[in-house]
Amino acid sequence: MVLTLLIIVIVVALVFDYINGFHDAANSIATVVSTRVLSPGQAVIWAAFFNFAAAFIFGTAVAKTVGSGMIDIKVVTQSVILAGLIGAIVWDLITWYYGLPTSSSHALIGAYAGAAIAKAGYAAIVPSGWTKTLLFIVLAPLIGFALGFVLMVAILWIMKPFAPSRVDRYFRKLQLLSAAAYSLGHGSNDAQKTMGIIAGALFAAGYLTEFRIPFWVEMAAYSAISLGTLSGGWRIIHTMGSKITRLQPVGGFAAETAGAISLFTATALGVPVSTTHTITGAIIGVGSTRRLSAVRWGIAGQIVWAWVLTIPISAVIAAGMFYVLSFAGLP
Repeated sequence: MVLTLLIIVIVVALVFDYINGFHDAANSIATVVSTRVLSPGQAVIWAAFFNFAAAFIFGTAVAKTVGSGMIDIKVVTQSVILAGLIGAIVWDLITWYYGLPTSSSHALIGAYAGAAIAKAGYAAIVPSGWTKTLLFIVLAPLIGFALGFVLMVAILWIMKPFAPSRVDRYFRKLQLLSAAAYSLGHGSNDAQKTMGIIAGALFAAGYLTEFRIPFWVEMAAYSAISLGTLSGGWRIIHTMGSKITRLQPVGGFAAETAGAISLFTATALGVPVSTTHTITGAIIGVGSTRRLSAVRWGIAGQIVWAWVLTIPISAVIAAGMFYVLSFAGLP
């Protein structure tokens, strides 16, 4: 029974990871598709490759934060993890259906917390792990915005002597590099969250004597998120790539570079940030360099509301799911 439940939890975790990649494909490729540097098919292959390549570059600091730094590992059971995963998946699918670029990361940590609180109360929460995560809910889009704005202004100033057609030609090539860098950042931060959840399940089942991330878990998580990215969430790509603001290759390069810098920094610090929040802030920052009216603030407002609601709603869904699983007799 214990082994069977563990296998189910691992499979569901990888399904979440796949949906994360599917849902967040927009983060990696919306800008490069909207600027027509790559076709949608080419873009998802490009992004998926670099999502997986991140496995060989970055460590597991984010995975350890999610797996044992936010929820007291002693209260974690398979039912808690399973309920958390289901809560996150449900919220991801709802927001995908409505084309809202919400955070799969925040859905996961919110749902995981909701299930843990349903089991053991608020004592299950590790405050120190949440402090930096909640701080970056605010900081991630602001950092993305600031970097996107500054980079775009700097590029426009440096390239001012050149003809627009020449600038466009340069940045069509450079955007391939910025898209690759952003996909590395996306894969490194987001795949690690699923690694942390799977390692938590292995620890709860007694298959790990100390909390660590086995190599096969790393490979499985990076493979799942890469395959999800390869499938692409086209509804969200449309919102990210054209509804918020119109981008040219130079703007796409600035937004992706700003997002990549933000994600590399957060991953090095072990902070599970929202890749969605980061790139959305960067896109708005780039759009704001033209004029504030270049940003469709009504769409941006809808996105912000979805961000605000993600953690509490996914927590409530997961808590309800935990009670269902408990009623069914699952440990």
